[in-house]
Amino acid sequence: MARVSLILTPGFADWEYAFIAGTASPFYGIDVRFFAPTTGQFHSQGGLAVTVDSGLQQCLDWQPEVVVVIGGTAWEGAHAPDISDFLQASRSRGATIAGICGGTLALARAGLLDTVPHTSNSPDFLQDNAQGYAGHSLYRNSPVAVIADRIITAPGPAPVSFTCAVFDAAGLSSQSIAQFRAMLAAEHR
Repeated sequence: MARVSLILTPGFADWEYAFIAGTASPFYGIDVRFFAPTTGQFHSQGGLAVTVDSGLQQCLDWQPEVVVVIGGTAWEGAHAPDISDFLQASRSRGATIAGICGGTLALARAGLLDTVPHTSNSPDFLQDNAQGYAGHSLYRNSPVAVIADRIITAPGPAPVSFTCAVFDAAGLSSQSIAQFRAMLAAEHR
């Protein structure tokens, strides 16, 4: 069974992890677990109270195939958690690293976006909020997830393509991913 870790912080974006957490395990047999830079109880942007008991070292020990950094208000500003060492260690162990919305800031701070095509909420969002970001020339203005060299990035309004990319990195069949995408797109026809 593939393992996917979801990294949450206070103020995490409810819609960015929901498709992964709500469908991966019950429908596709992917083991999904939650981790946080600082464990304990905190709230999502929508006010959902959660308690995350597992920290980043426990995530490393679990050795997921995909590490997913969920966006939220905590990633912007001077007090954002620094998870650079964790992300680099996860990547060196072979994990795919994924970030959506504010989660892309953590990837940028870790230097993971300096050498691969990527996207986020905007190039200015990365430039203004991720000190040391040097991937300007590789930024792609894309409304959907961008995948390059085991790095997945997406803007906040792209949770479906982001989920599909995470599922692909976890080894889900292309047929299952296509069915999942079609199911969610059906209401827009």
